[in-house]
Amino acid sequence: MPVSELLSVMNAEDRTVALAVRDALPEIGSAVVMAVEGAEDQPARAIADLDETGVNDRDTVVGLAAGGRTPYVVGGLKHAAAKGAVTVSVACNRDAVVSRYADIPIEVPTGPEILTGSTRLKAGTAEKMVCNMLSTASMVRLGKVYGNLMVDVRAGNDKLVDRARRMVVQATGADSGTAAEALRAAGGHAKTAVAMLLAHCTAEEAVRRLDQARGDTRAAVGCR
Repeated sequence: MPVSELLSVMNAEDRTVALAVRDALPEIGSAVVMAVEGAEDQPARAIADLDETGVNDRDTVVGLAAGGRTPYVVGGLKHAAAKGAVTVSVACNRDAVVSRYADIPIEVPTGPEILTGSTRLKAGTAEKMVCNMLSTASMVRLGKVYGNLMVDVRAGNDKLVDRARRMVVQATGADSGTAAEALRAAGGHAKTAVAMLLAHCTAEEAVRRLDQARGDTRAAVGCR
C-alpha cells in the first residue's frame, strides 16, 4: 500500500511506518531517479537510518531483499532486533540469509527472472504484493477498517467526501441525508459518524467511546 494511501484513506497517525517513510521521501525519491550505488552494501547505513527514526520495542521493522542476502537489510534487521523491535524479512529465495535474522521470515520463491538479474520484474512485484498484505492487515488490526470499509479515511477531496458518506450509509443502514448530517456533526470523520449512528449517541460521546476502544469501532459501539 503506498505511503500516500496510508496517510490519507487509512488516516495513519504518528509512530507509524507511514510517517517514517514519508520523512525519508526526499532521499527515496532521489534514489528512484538515480541509483544510490553501494548503499545496499552498507549495514552501518541501515543502523544510522533506523536510529534516525527512533526505532524501539514498540515497532515492527520489515526488511526487503529480493535475493535474500543484502547487507543493508541484514544490518538493519540485526539492529532492530537489538532495539527490541519485532523483525520481518521478505525474500524471493528459499533459505535466504535475511530469514536468519527475522522473527517472522517470509520467503516467496519466484524463480529466475526472464531477464537475468532484473529483480524488479517477478521478485519486485511479489515483494510489493507482500507489502500490500502486511500494510493492509496492519491497518485492519489498528482499527482503521470496519467490515471492508476504510472508515478512518481523511476526506480531503470531493471524491473522498462522497465515499465517506456512502460508507456511513453502508455501515449503518442510514439514509443518505442522515449519513451526511452525522458526518457534519462528526467533523467529516466517517468512523465517528458510524459510531454515532450505531450507538445512538452524540459526536462527543462517539469520540470518547472510540478513544476508550483504541479506535476499534465494533468495541466502541459496545462500550458503555
